Amino acid sequence: MIVLVLLGFALIIWLEAPGLVKKKMWRELVAFSVFLAIGMALTIPQVYGIRPFKPNAPIEALFKPLAELLKKP
Repeated sequence: MIVLVLLGFALIIWLEAPGLVKKKMWRELVAFSVFLAIGMALTIPQVYGIRPFKPNAPIEALFKPLAELLKKP
């Protein structure tokens, strides 16, 4: 399964990156690479059954005490 995921990402790179390089769109290439890396970082652990990091967990931890305070009359 991991091979299919990596082949999928390789296909995306193969289709998109040469055009960006050919047109000298360096900023877009950097943004493309960053988003692709984030996508890979979130996808590969899911293939292995690892739960990804929940980005809202720190926000919940920060505002939960405030919410509890506001609930009390």
